[in-house]
Amino acid sequence: MKHFLTISLCCLGAVALLAGCGNNAAKKAAKEAEKAAADSVAAAEQTQRTMDKIAKLPEEPVFDIITSMGVIKVKLYAKTPKHRENFAKLALEKYYDGTLFHRVIDGFMIQGGDPLSKDAANKARFGTGGPDYTIPAEFVPEYVHKKGALAAARRGDAVNPYKESSGSQFYLVQDEGGCAPLDGDYTVFGETIEGLDVIDKIAAVQTDNRDCPVQDVKIVTIKLAE
Repeated sequence: MKHFLTISLCCLGAVALLAGCGNNAAKKAAKEAEKAAADSVAAAEQTQRTMDKIAKLPEEPVFDIITSMGVIKVKLYAKTPKHRENFAKLALEKYYDGTLFHRVIDGFMIQGGDPLSKDAANKARFGTGGPDYTIPAEFVPEYVHKKGALAAARRGDAVNPYKESSGSQFYLVQDEGGCAPLDGDYTVFGETIEGLDVIDKIAAVQTDNRDCPVQDVKIVTIKLAE
């Protein structure tokens, strides 16, 4: 009888322990769901604040691309509104902070804006990252690949017949002659108004066989010019 009683008490203890574990798991799940909901609300509020800022921007806003090698000041064009708004939104959301100029070709251009470049472990995939959307091409005849032009990178014609732009990657023209053949194929949506010398300095850095700088050239942040 005592043996039976001991077993019964042990079973009851085990049930209580399991119930306690179940309650803890439920509480943890509830807290996680509550945090996820709060994060979602905060993200939505942040997006709304960003969109409110974009709505108040001038027709051709100016941004400072602050790099580890100096500041490049760019003006976004009025006649490429989709690209202008997208670049402004990503910059204001700090999307570009800590990314690299991951592809640099002297006599051609410098390319950045890939979020994968924040982590050196992704080096083999640099140039493939970005948000899960593209931007329709906005070709404007007067916007050409002059020195300092700001343009959107994109995937090749074979998989991108409409020449849609990357959601975040961009490049700055270092050599007009080298980039002139890109006119009408890649969307130019801005130009450098200060810092052409910084583009030249970046273009001149040592690169590896993938055109990636041996020493990181970082985009510290991109912000509205004061």
